[in-house]
Amino acid sequence: MKNLWLFLLPLFFLFSFSEVKHPYHVGSVEINYNAQSKSFEITGRFFLDDLENGLGKKYGSSFHFNDEKYKSKLNDALEKYFAEYFKLKADGKFLKVNYVGFEEDSESVNVFLESEKVASPKKIETAVSFLYNIFDDQINIVHMIVNGERKSEKLTYPNRYLYRQF
Repeated sequence: MKNLWLFLLPLFFLFSFSEVKHPYHVGSVEINYNAQSKSFEITGRFFLDDLENGLGKKYGSSFHFNDEKYKSKLNDALEKYFAEYFKLKADGKFLKVNYVGFEEDSESVNVFLESEKVASPKKIETAVSFLYNIFDDQINIVHMIVNGERKSEKLTYPNRYLYRQF
């Protein structure tokens, strides 16, 4: 029993002070058409550390969620990042997509976007390549919802284009 403790005690200290990383890279993007506002409400959800690393690699700076002094810097970077790695078309027309903001918790970040107005879209096309700049095993699960009809697809690197008819 004493030998077991001598073996386990160093392991406990080793793992309690090292940062644990998750073994997969996945995010989700929900593109929901709001018939009242006639716009798409987009929510992206990603692991906090993945998004910090993706922004850091893209902009050559460090970013830290859950630290108030980085909030303005994060908003600026997220607005640019999401404009580059997310495109949306409805019925053959590119839509302007505006960055709204973000919310974070201890493990994940939700990023909110909203499109310009569009009347009753029938054909939706999107290009989603979030975190492809850092992970070649990134998976983005995309949900498109129009008039209550939900269509979902898994995009794996390097695939980024998705087209759905409603």
